[in-house]
Order: sequence, then structure tokens, then C-alpha cells
Amino acid sequence: MLEEIRTERLKKLALLKERGRDPYPCRTRRTHTLAAVLRDFSALAQADARPVIAGRIMSKRAQGALTFLDLFDGTARLQAVLKRDEMEDGEYDFFLSVVDQGDFIEVEGPLFTTKRGQQSLLVTRWAMLSKSLQPIPDEWYGLKDEDERYRKRYLDFLLNPASREIVERKAAFWRAVRTFHEQRGFLEVRTPVLESTPGGGDARPFVTHHHALDMDVYLRISAGELWQKRLMVAGFPKTFEIGRIFRNEGMSSEHLQDYDQCEAYWAYADYRAMYTFLRECFQFVAEETFGTLKFSMRGFEVNLGGEWEVADYATLIREHLKVDIWKEDREALAAKADELGITHEPEAGKGRLVDLLWKQVRKNIAGPLILVNEPLFTSPLAKKIPDKPHMVERFHFVIAGSELGQGYSELNDPLDQCKRFEEQQALRDAGDEEAHMADWDFVEALEYGMPPAAGHGFSERYFAYLVDKPVRETQLFPLMRPRPRS
Repeated sequence: MLEEIRTERLKKLALLKERGRDPYPCRTRRTHTLAAVLRDFSALAQADARPVIAGRIMSKRAQGALTFLDLFDGTARLQAVLKRDEMEDGEYDFFLSVVDQGDFIEVEGPLFTTKRGQQSLLVTRWAMLSKSLQPIPDEWYGLKDEDERYRKRYLDFLLNPASREIVERKAAFWRAVRTFHEQRGFLEVRTPVLESTPGGGDARPFVTHHHALDMDVYLRISAGELWQKRLMVAGFPKTFEIGRIFRNEGMSSEHLQDYDQCEAYWAYADYRAMYTFLRECFQFVAEETFGTLKFSMRGFEVNLGGEWEVADYATLIREHLKVDIWKEDREALAAKADELGITHEPEAGKGRLVDLLWKQVRKNIAGPLILVNEPLFTSPLAKKIPDKPHMVERFHFVIAGSELGQGYSELNDPLDQCKRFEEQQALRDAGDEEAHMADWDFVEALEYGMPPAAGHGFSERYFAYLVDKPVRETQLFPLMRPRPRS
């Protein structure tokens, strides 16, 4: 059926060319967007203006000598009306013979209001701008199959106002993030995406080969954490980056392999100042993007306003799972994970097992909650709490059962950092592919001196939770396995 439609449209394409009509011209004479026409409709109509408009035909209804078109140009919709006796001889019939729903056209003519009050343009001249060869689905039914929607997101956005709104909201979300940081004196930076040593997170990286330098490199797993700390060494007191990061890990409703993340670093601040800053950022962004601080997320009712509860990491695990992470050894933690049906690698270390147990606990926390007093063995880049050296000055934001933001007082002791990298490297050598890679160049930078500083990081997962959608649903073009060409 679809192939038959395409064959018919190819014939119409050939007919356009036979008549000397370019079906894909380089330029248009458009004078107004549809939104501008609707905004100034009365003034343009009274002035007997003949605007030239352009757009895609979303619907086409022919009734003898009269045809109604619904045009859409990305800014608004407007009805265009063709009458046989208002057009040059033969143009009306030629239009009907070559134009289909889905085509992009240009039309010109005076504005008028129909008897039913519909603001419209009476077409006296038309031109093809782009002949479509595939039919767009019916707007009422749209694309219902999820796989098809993801493969043909261009049609999903065209036909589904809710999907289109997510795109616009997401742009507003990141604009608000940028505004919040800039208004507080943070300098936006761009750091390398290709790295010889990926740092700033516990994740399996993507590997590629750099032919010019003849060496393997990695796609970054953080938005420039170790690079921004080098900027702290260089004397930049406040920096932030909004950028793409890549993690070669599993897929779920809240995990992707490539996504946008914001990270910021603040000299002479600690993790308490940073979690206050980030809480205010989360509130500002939600208010600016959605006009509210109250949301339904993943089955939880969440109010982002006011002060947030601060809770102890080990206490929450003990209360929910009856496990004392400070006293139990690796074997006991592995047994508890097995008891709860938590999948883990046989060689997983204590830090990895504790993290998995914590993730089991957080599923039932509505929040917003600020998690503190996290273990040293799960945080290779955070400073120790002075009187509790087995803990670090790190925080996580727990909202609707997930971690949506984090930060810590940054480690600036080069000797301590060197020791922790060595410990992480030992974990990697033992088979933990997500343990932090050692970056000895970064250690050397710390030896020149980095001021006390705090950092934060959060990704587009926060946006996905605000709109209560799987994160894949909020991406423009999610990665898909290619289908064989038929």
C-alpha cells in the first residue's frame, strides 16, 4: 500500500518537472510566518495585504471548485482556501493533480474570515517547495508503536503536540540552568570530549581510536570534572559546563548511554554550600520551566519547595535493610544482595555492593531528601569528613526513588588523591570495569595547588522526572538498532 502511494507521488513529481516547476526550489518568497499572520491578522486584512506564507499541508479537503488546506510552518497553523475562479486558468486543477497532504507549499493571497469565523488566506498563487514521497500518518491516530515513534521521531514531533512540547520544555529547562549559574557568577566552559583517561565517575567508557595520534581514546563519562578542577588550579573560581557525556552501560527508564549533564565547580566553597546552591538551582529551574514546584513523579507526589530533609547514608540502609555497612564485610554484603535478588558481579568489591544495597533502599524514598555521610570507599574524588575519615563530604539528592543530583567537597590533597587512584586501579585490575581510572596528569596538577572547592553534577534525568517520562522519551533521537533495508 505504502509503495503504491510512493509510486503515485513519484508520477506527480515527474509531472511537476514536465511543467517546468521545480519541486525542491532553493528559495521561497515567504513574507510572514503563520504566527505573524495570526498575530497581525486584522491589520493585514484591513490593509488589503497579500502575504506570502509557506508550510506543510497537514490536511487537504477538496469540494469541487473549492479546496481547504491546513498549513503548518512550525510556528502556527492557518487555513488556506483555493477557489477555481480566483486562480489563473488551469492552476486549480493542476494543483489538485500534483499536490498531496504532507507537501510543503508556498501560497499568496488576501486574508479573510469565513462565515464560521475561521481566519484564512485566499490563494491566488501557489508554488511547490518540497514534494513529499511518503504519506504522513493520520493526525488523529498518529504513531502508536513505540519502536516506530523512536525511529521516526520527526513524525512523532509533527503529529503529537505532547511530544513537541517536551522538546520546547527541555530547551527552557537547560536555558534556566544556564541562567541560574551565570547570574551567580559562574563561567561557562567547554572541556574535551575525547580523553586519554576518562575521569569524574564510575562508569564503563566508550573506546575509539585516534588515528592522527595513533592511540586509543575514550568518550568522556563526566562533563569535564577533572578538567574543571584543573581550571580551579588555574585560578578560575567558578565554572560550569552543560555538555554531552557517554557511558557504555545498560539501558532503562532512567539510564542512557549518551545524554546531557551539567557540572559546576566553586572555589572556596564546601559541599554544604554546594547542596544549598544546587537545591536552589533545582527549585529555580522547575519554577522557570513549569511554573510550579509540585510534581507527580514515578508514582510519588513531590513538593520541591522549602527546606529539604538531610539524612544519613548508613542510617537509612540500616533502617530499611537491617544491615550495618560499617561492620559487615564484603561476603556478608554479597549475601544480603543475593537474599534481596540484587544482581551483582562475582568480583564486585565492598563499595560496589554497598552502592547496590543503597539503590534498593532509595526506591521507596519520595523526597526531596539530601543524603550525606557517604562512605569513603564509594567516593574516590571527595574529601574526607575531618572527624570521620571513613566518610566523605558528599551529597546526593534523592527524589521520587532516584538520585537526581550530587556533589561533594573536592579532594585537593595530591597524595590522598594518588592513593585513592591506586586503590581504584587495583579494583580495575581485579575486574571492576566501572572503577575510576587513574589520571596521573591530574595528580600532578593538584601538586601545583588547588583551592578548597565544591562541585555538583546532574543530568537530563532531572528533566525526565519533572515531566514524569522515561528519559528515553525525552530525548530527540534515541539510539536505535538499525533495521535491515528492505
